Amino acid sequence: MWFCIYSYHIFYDAIMHLNNLCTLFECILSGIMSVNGKKVLHMDRNPYYGGESSSITPLEELYKRFTLPDSPPESMGRGRDWNVDLIPKFLMANGQLVKMLLYTEVTRYLDFKVVEGSFVYKGGKIYKVPSTETEALASNLMGMFEKRRFRKFLVFVANFDENDPKTFEGVDPKTTTMRDVYKKFDLGQDVIDFTGHALALYRTDDYLDVPCLETINRIKLYSESLARYGKSPYLYPLYGLGELPQGFARLSAIYGGTYMLNKPVDEIVMEDGHVVGVKSEGEVARCKQLICDPSYIPDRVRKAGQVIRVICILSHPIKNTNDANSCQIIIPQNQVNRNSDIYVCMISYAHNVAAQGKYIAIVSTTVETSEPEAEIEPALELLEPIDQKFVAISDLYEPTDDGTESQVFASRSYDATTHFETTCNDIKDIYKRMTGSDFDFENMKRKQNDVFGEDEQ
Repeated sequence: MWFCIYSYHIFYDAIMHLNNLCTLFECILSGIMSVNGKKVLHMDRNPYYGGESSSITPLEELYKRFTLPDSPPESMGRGRDWNVDLIPKFLMANGQLVKMLLYTEVTRYLDFKVVEGSFVYKGGKIYKVPSTETEALASNLMGMFEKRRFRKFLVFVANFDENDPKTFEGVDPKTTTMRDVYKKFDLGQDVIDFTGHALALYRTDDYLDVPCLETINRIKLYSESLARYGKSPYLYPLYGLGELPQGFARLSAIYGGTYMLNKPVDEIVMEDGHVVGVKSEGEVARCKQLICDPSYIPDRVRKAGQVIRVICILSHPIKNTNDANSCQIIIPQNQVNRNSDIYVCMISYAHNVAAQGKYIAIVSTTVETSEPEAEIEPALELLEPIDQKFVAISDLYEPTDDGTESQVFASRSYDATTHFETTCNDIKDIYKRMTGSDFDFENMKRKQNDVFGEDEQ
C-alpha cells in the first residue's frame, strides 16, 4: 500500500536507500538524512532490518544459514537465547559511531556493556594491550628499558596538540613519518607492532611511511576511549549488533522516513546518466539520490579482495584473558608472517547473545592465499576447544566512481576489522559527496521532540 502511494509521486528532495548487505551503513545515513529534513524511502530485500549486519536468532536459523546438516545439540541450550552477529564489531567508547548514537539520541533504544579486555598476540601467546604509563611499566610485553622508552612515547602522545608547536618535540606532524617517530623513541619491532595494530588499529604497515599526525590521533582516541570506562576502549550492545540498524531505522521513521522490508528490487531506473527511481513489482518509486550496497549495482563496483569470518561457539572463556566474558585479540601481521592482521572478538551470555555459560568468538582477516582457513589457524588455536564452527568467505567490493554524476552512491563492503571507525569514515565520505559539505555531528541532533507519543527521557 505504501509503495503504491509513493510510486505516483515525484520526490523533489527524496533519497532512496536500498539494502541487503552492510545495512547498518545505510540505516545510519537514512536516519541522518531524515533528521536533516530529507524524504527517505528505505527498501530492504530481507524480511528484517540489518542484512548481514544483523544478529541471527534463534540458533537453529544460524545452522540453516550455513547449511549444517544437524540441528543444535541440547548442550547449546534454548535456540531463542542466541543472537549471533554475522559481522562482529565493537564500538570505540570515544569513537565516531558512539558520537552518532549520542547526537541522534539513538542511545535511548540501546544498552551497552564495556568489553572486558583488549589483547595482542606475540610469540604464540596473548598479552593485555598497555595503553597508559602505568600499564606500560607493568606489561610483560617488554623488557625494563623498552618499558621506559615506551612510557616516554605515551607521554609524548598524551601531551601532543597539533595546534601547539611546543608539544611537537622536534616532530613535524605533517611531514615526519611514523617510522621516524618510532626511531626517535628507539622503540623495537614488537612494540611497533602492537602500537600500530592494537592501539592505532591499522590493518597493515602502510601507515609507517606517511606523516604521523593520523597515527598520533588514533592512539589518543584509543587512550581516551579506555579512560572513559577503564577495562577496555570498546563497547558492545546487549542483544547483539542487530540492535544498531533497528535504532537508526526507528530514528528515520520518527522523522518521516518510510521503511519497506521484504521488498524486491527489479531495476534501478536511469535517465540521461542520472538515477530517477527504483522499479519494484511493476511500479516505480522516483527519487533524486540513491544509496545502496554493491549487490544492487554490480556494474558500478569492483572486487577489492575477500574476507574470511569464522564464528566459533565455545563453552569456556579464552585462555589467558583473566576469564573475561568479552574481549578483543589482535594478531599483528608480522607475528604470523602475513600482510594483514587477524582479529578475534569474543562476547558471551553476559551480553544476552548466547545461552548461559556459552561464548561466541569470531575470527576474521583479509584473505591472502588460496587456503583461507589455514590463514586463521593461529587464532583458532587460541580458542580450543571449539564446540562448533561456522565459516564464511565474503567478497569485498568498492565503488568504481564517486556517484556525484549519476547520484547513485554505493557503500563499501565491511572490512575484517573488529571496530566501526572505518565504517564511519565511509559514511562521512558518502555524506560529503551527497550534500557537498563536510560531515558535521551538530547536524545529527534531533530538531524537535519525538512524535508518535514518545517523549524526551
